[in-house]
Amino acid sequence: MTAPSLVSVVIPFYNTAAYLAEAVESVLAQSYTAFELVLVNNRSTDGSDAIAARYAGDARVRLVHNQQFLSQVQNYNHALRQISPDSRYCKMVQADDSIMPRCLEEMVALAEANPSVGVVSSYRLWGSQVMPSFIPELRTVMSGHAAARMVLAEDVSLLGTPTALLLRAELVRGRVPFYAEGRFFEDVDAILEVLAGCDFGFVPQILTFQRPDLRSTWGRMRTYYPSELARLLQLHMYGPLHLTPAEQARALDAQERHYRRLLALAWMRRREPAFWEYHRKGLALIGRDVHRGEFLRESAAILAERALAPVNLLARLARSRLTKPAAPE
Repeated sequence: MTAPSLVSVVIPFYNTAAYLAEAVESVLAQSYTAFELVLVNNRSTDGSDAIAARYAGDARVRLVHNQQFLSQVQNYNHALRQISPDSRYCKMVQADDSIMPRCLEEMVALAEANPSVGVVSSYRLWGSQVMPSFIPELRTVMSGHAAARMVLAEDVSLLGTPTALLLRAELVRGRVPFYAEGRFFEDVDAILEVLAGCDFGFVPQILTFQRPDLRSTWGRMRTYYPSELARLLQLHMYGPLHLTPAEQARALDAQERHYRRLLALAWMRRREPAFWEYHRKGLALIGRDVHRGEFLRESAAILAERALAPVNLLARLARSRLTKPAAPE
């Protein structure tokens, strides 16, 4: 009888004492038992290291202490380099997230049944919200290009965060570093690149949980429109890899208009300098800058729409009265 495939699960952590035990316990409670759990301590100062040390006596657990403090992306890459050379699959669990008891079993089963699949995802909870909320054509196995097309052209939240995914370990070992530094959205970027060479699998069950922690880097940036900026950058960078020219042109045109409007509204609300610096740094990745003239023109259009709003409302009311059925006598 063939031995089950080993899964290397990695939890890189830094000062997540409030959630770390929950993340670790969710892995140790898996119905699939052929796994190792690698805990990577990034010089924590809040007692997270002591929490991790409590699990180090478990034969399934390895605890790694970084010699120096690393940035989040550097630490994630360092954690991925700790996986066993014998593992067939790799799964990251972010330290404030958790996975459901059958997560590894269901994801590994799909990957084992479909050797061409390099990336496996599933439905996930973001707080109490099920994501993705809509998949236009649900298939358990699709080409990497088809999955990327859903993300890029149809704006489907198919990938989620690293916690949502199971990867073939050979793909992780083949990219050094796995996540490119200096990117704003390095996790999704990496998967969009990987999907150019493998199929994608989706388990139609809720298998992971992501905590919407407003103290996280992503949480702090939510008012800066990170999703809208991410979509714009990824359409420019990965549209040519996965979309036809016509598909990319349509998606880019819609996203450019949406993005300009957001910047115009931000300018009208007098957003702080840090907001504009965030977008300048992001746009620099595609050789662009924030051009004031673009959102000034859009601001004028918004003001014109608002000025016409009462007129348009009256016109709609008049039309509704003309088409309203006559009252019975």
